[in-house]
Amino acid sequence: MDSSIKAFVFDVYGTLFDVTAIKKECEELYPGYGEEISQSWRSKQVEYFMLRQLMGNYATLHTITHQALKYVLKENDLQSNEENEQKLMEAYLHLPLYEEVEGVLAQLKDKNLTVFSNGSHDMLNPLIENAGLTGAFKHILSVDEVKEFKPAPASYQYALDKLGLANNQVLFMSSNGWDISGAKNFGFQTAWINRKNLPVEELDLEPDYIFDDLKGLLKWK
Repeated sequence: MDSSIKAFVFDVYGTLFDVTAIKKECEELYPGYGEEISQSWRSKQVEYFMLRQLMGNYATLHTITHQALKYVLKENDLQSNEENEQKLMEAYLHLPLYEEVEGVLAQLKDKNLTVFSNGSHDMLNPLIENAGLTGAFKHILSVDEVKEFKPAPASYQYALDKLGLANNQVLFMSSNGWDISGAKNFGFQTAWINRKNLPVEELDLEPDYIFDDLKGLLKWK
Protein backbone atom coordinates (compact mmCIF):
# COMPACT_ATOMS: atom_id res chain seq x y z
CA MET A 1 0.00 0.00 0.00
CA ASP A 2 1.30 3.45 -0.94
CA SER A 3 0.78 5.74 2.06
CA SER A 4 1.51 8.85 -0.03
CA ILE A 5 -1.98 8.74 -1.56
CA LYS A 6 -4.18 11.51 -0.15
CA ALA A 7 -7.12 11.41 -2.59
CA PHE A 8 -8.96 8.64 -4.44
CA VAL A 9 -10.40 10.02 -7.67
CA PHE A 10 -12.96 8.02 -9.65
CA ASP A 11 -14.00 8.24 -13.26
CA VAL A 12 -17.73 7.62 -13.64
CA TYR A 13 -18.86 6.02 -16.91
CA GLY A 14 -17.73 2.41 -17.11
CA THR A 15 -15.94 2.70 -13.77
CA LEU A 16 -18.74 3.26 -11.24
CA PHE A 17 -21.71 2.93 -13.61
CA ASP A 18 -22.37 0.26 -16.24
CA VAL A 19 -22.86 2.13 -19.52
CA THR A 20 -23.51 -1.13 -21.41
CA ALA A 21 -26.71 -1.68 -19.40
CA ILE A 22 -28.43 0.92 -21.57
CA LYS A 23 -28.79 -1.80 -24.22
CA LYS A 24 -31.99 -2.86 -22.38
CA GLU A 25 -33.73 0.46 -23.11
CA CYS A 26 -32.28 0.48 -26.64
CA GLU A 27 -33.68 -3.00 -27.27
CA GLU A 28 -37.13 -2.03 -25.98
CA LEU A 29 -37.35 0.89 -28.41
CA TYR A 30 -35.50 -0.74 -31.31
CA PRO A 31 -35.97 -4.54 -31.12
CA GLY A 32 -33.01 -6.46 -32.49
CA TYR A 33 -30.69 -3.45 -32.31
CA GLY A 34 -30.15 -3.01 -28.57
CA GLU A 35 -26.61 -4.32 -28.45
CA GLU A 36 -25.53 -2.54 -31.64
CA ILE A 37 -26.98 0.83 -30.59
CA SER A 38 -25.54 0.71 -27.07
CA GLN A 39 -22.02 -0.18 -28.21
CA SER A 40 -21.93 2.20 -31.17
CA TRP A 41 -23.46 4.99 -29.09
CA ARG A 42 -20.71 4.79 -26.48
CA SER A 43 -17.97 4.56 -29.15
CA LYS A 44 -19.35 7.56 -31.04
CA GLN A 45 -19.73 9.54 -27.81
CA VAL A 46 -16.03 9.03 -27.01
CA GLU A 47 -15.04 9.78 -30.61
CA TYR A 48 -17.04 13.03 -30.59
CA PHE A 49 -15.57 14.43 -27.38
CA MET A 50 -12.08 13.50 -28.54
CA LEU A 51 -12.71 15.26 -31.86
CA ARG A 52 -14.18 18.33 -30.18
CA GLN A 53 -11.15 18.48 -27.88
CA LEU A 54 -8.79 18.33 -30.86
CA MET A 55 -10.79 20.95 -32.75
CA GLY A 56 -11.12 23.28 -29.77
CA ASN A 57 -14.87 23.14 -30.27
CA TYR A 58 -16.27 22.36 -26.82
CA ALA A 59 -19.80 21.16 -26.16
CA THR A 60 -21.16 19.54 -23.00
CA LEU A 61 -21.21 15.76 -22.80
CA HIS A 62 -25.01 15.98 -22.68
CA THR A 63 -25.02 17.60 -26.14
CA ILE A 64 -22.37 15.20 -27.44
CA THR A 65 -24.23 12.15 -26.13
CA HIS A 66 -27.43 13.29 -27.86
CA GLN A 67 -25.59 13.97 -31.11
CA ALA A 68 -23.88 10.57 -30.93
CA LEU A 69 -27.25 8.88 -30.45
CA LYS A 70 -28.78 10.66 -33.44
CA TYR A 71 -25.83 9.59 -35.60
CA VAL A 72 -26.03 5.92 -34.55
CA LEU A 73 -29.77 5.76 -35.23
CA LYS A 74 -29.22 7.18 -38.71
CA GLU A 75 -26.27 4.84 -39.27
CA ASN A 76 -28.57 1.87 -38.60
CA ASP A 77 -31.44 3.30 -40.69
CA LEU A 78 -33.65 3.48 -37.62
CA GLN A 79 -36.50 5.93 -37.18
CA SER A 80 -35.34 8.78 -34.97
CA ASN A 81 -37.89 10.85 -33.10
CA GLU A 82 -37.73 13.21 -30.17
CA GLU A 83 -39.71 10.93 -27.85
CA ASN A 84 -37.36 7.94 -28.30
CA GLU A 85 -34.27 10.10 -28.05
CA GLN A 86 -35.48 11.65 -24.80
CA LYS A 87 -36.27 8.23 -23.32
CA LEU A 88 -32.74 7.05 -24.05
CA MET A 89 -31.16 10.25 -22.79
CA GLU A 90 -33.21 9.90 -19.60
CA ALA A 91 -31.95 6.32 -19.24
CA TYR A 92 -28.42 7.73 -19.08
CA LEU A 93 -29.40 9.38 -15.78
CA HIS A 94 -30.39 6.01 -14.30
CA LEU A 95 -27.47 3.77 -15.22
CA PRO A 96 -26.88 0.96 -12.71
CA LEU A 97 -23.84 0.82 -10.46
CA TYR A 98 -21.50 -2.13 -10.80
CA GLU A 99 -22.34 -4.59 -8.05
CA GLU A 100 -19.27 -3.98 -5.87
CA VAL A 101 -19.32 -0.16 -5.97
CA GLU A 102 -21.50 0.65 -2.97
CA GLY A 103 -19.68 -1.81 -0.70
CA VAL A 104 -16.24 -0.57 -1.69
CA LEU A 105 -17.17 3.10 -1.26
CA ALA A 106 -18.67 2.34 2.14
CA GLN A 107 -15.45 0.68 3.27
CA LEU A 108 -13.40 3.64 2.01
CA LYS A 109 -15.72 6.29 3.46
CA ASP A 110 -12.99 7.70 5.72
CA LYS A 111 -10.81 8.47 2.68
CA ASN A 112 -10.87 11.58 0.49
CA LEU A 113 -13.13 10.28 -2.31
CA THR A 114 -13.76 12.42 -5.39
CA VAL A 115 -15.50 11.97 -8.74
CA PHE A 116 -13.93 13.48 -11.83
CA SER A 117 -15.78 12.98 -15.12
CA ASN A 118 -16.12 14.18 -18.68
CA GLY A 119 -19.83 14.23 -17.90
CA SER A 120 -21.39 17.66 -17.54
CA HIS A 121 -23.21 18.39 -14.28
CA ASP A 122 -26.63 18.12 -15.96
CA MET A 123 -25.83 14.42 -16.52
CA LEU A 124 -23.45 13.75 -13.65
CA ASN A 125 -25.36 15.13 -10.67
CA PRO A 126 -28.70 13.40 -11.40
CA LEU A 127 -26.91 10.11 -12.11
CA ILE A 128 -25.06 10.15 -8.78
CA GLU A 129 -28.15 11.37 -6.92
CA ASN A 130 -30.36 8.67 -8.46
CA ALA A 131 -27.84 6.06 -7.30
CA GLY A 132 -27.92 7.45 -3.74
CA LEU A 133 -24.21 8.33 -3.78
CA THR A 134 -24.29 12.12 -3.39
CA GLY A 135 -22.91 11.98 0.14
CA ALA A 136 -20.15 9.50 -0.74
CA PHE A 137 -17.82 12.03 -2.37
CA LYS A 138 -16.01 15.11 -1.12
CA HIS A 139 -16.02 16.61 -4.62
CA ILE A 140 -18.05 15.94 -7.77
CA LEU A 141 -15.88 17.48 -10.48
CA SER A 142 -16.75 17.91 -14.13
CA VAL A 143 -14.53 18.95 -17.03
CA ASP A 144 -17.41 21.26 -17.96
CA GLU A 145 -16.01 23.69 -15.39
CA VAL A 146 -12.80 24.08 -17.41
CA LYS A 147 -14.11 22.97 -20.84
CA GLU A 148 -11.19 20.63 -21.46
CA PHE A 149 -12.01 16.95 -21.93
CA LYS A 150 -9.90 14.19 -20.46
CA PRO A 151 -7.30 13.06 -21.49
CA ALA A 152 -6.10 16.66 -22.06
CA PRO A 153 -3.54 17.63 -19.35
CA ALA A 154 -5.51 20.82 -18.62
CA SER A 155 -8.47 18.74 -17.45
CA TYR A 156 -6.43 16.78 -14.91
CA GLN A 157 -4.76 20.02 -13.80
CA TYR A 158 -8.20 21.42 -13.00
CA ALA A 159 -8.96 18.42 -10.77
CA LEU A 160 -5.55 18.69 -9.10
CA ASP A 161 -6.08 22.38 -8.36
CA LYS A 162 -9.42 21.56 -6.72
CA LEU A 163 -7.79 18.87 -4.58
CA GLY A 164 -4.85 21.06 -3.58
CA LEU A 165 -2.40 18.16 -3.68
CA ALA A 166 0.72 17.09 -5.55
CA ASN A 167 0.26 14.90 -8.64
CA ASN A 168 1.65 11.76 -7.02
CA GLN A 169 -0.67 12.09 -4.01
CA VAL A 170 -3.67 11.32 -6.23
CA LEU A 171 -4.76 7.80 -7.13
CA PHE A 172 -6.95 8.02 -10.23
CA MET A 173 -9.27 5.13 -11.12
CA SER A 174 -10.85 4.44 -14.48
CA SER A 175 -11.98 1.47 -16.55
CA ASN A 176 -11.08 3.40 -19.71
CA GLY A 177 -7.56 2.77 -20.97
CA TRP A 178 -7.35 6.18 -22.64
CA ASP A 179 -8.25 7.89 -19.36
CA ILE A 180 -5.67 5.92 -17.39
CA SER A 181 -3.05 6.82 -20.02
CA GLY A 182 -3.98 10.50 -19.77
CA ALA A 183 -3.88 10.51 -15.98
CA LYS A 184 -0.55 8.65 -15.90
CA ASN A 185 0.89 11.05 -18.48
CA PHE A 186 -0.18 13.94 -16.22
CA GLY A 187 1.57 12.44 -13.22
CA PHE A 188 -1.25 10.90 -11.20
CA GLN A 189 -0.86 7.46 -9.73
CA THR A 190 -3.29 5.25 -11.61
CA ALA A 191 -5.40 2.17 -10.96
CA TRP A 192 -6.88 0.69 -14.11
CA ILE A 193 -10.18 -1.07 -13.38
CA ASN A 194 -9.85 -3.56 -16.22
CA ARG A 195 -13.41 -4.88 -16.27
CA LYS A 196 -13.11 -6.30 -19.80
CA ASN A 197 -9.72 -8.02 -19.37
CA LEU A 198 -8.13 -5.91 -22.11
CA PRO A 199 -4.41 -5.44 -22.82
CA VAL A 200 -2.63 -2.32 -21.58
CA GLU A 201 -2.63 0.53 -24.12
CA GLU A 202 0.59 0.70 -26.18
CA LEU A 203 1.40 4.28 -25.19
CA ASP A 204 4.40 3.69 -22.88
CA LEU A 205 2.23 4.70 -19.90
CA GLU A 206 1.82 1.63 -17.72
CA PRO A 207 -0.83 1.83 -14.97
CA ASP A 208 0.55 1.69 -11.44
CA TYR A 209 -2.09 -0.86 -10.49
CA ILE A 210 -4.47 -3.10 -12.44
CA PHE A 211 -7.59 -4.54 -10.80
CA ASP A 212 -10.51 -6.57 -12.15
CA ASP A 213 -12.94 -4.35 -10.27
CA LEU A 214 -12.99 -1.76 -7.49
CA LYS A 215 -12.50 -4.33 -4.75
CA GLY A 216 -8.78 -4.05 -5.47
CA LEU A 217 -8.90 -0.64 -3.78
CA LEU A 218 -9.62 -2.23 -0.41
CA LYS A 219 -5.89 -2.67 0.11
CA TRP A 220 -6.06 1.01 1.18
CA LYS A 221 -8.92 0.44 3.60
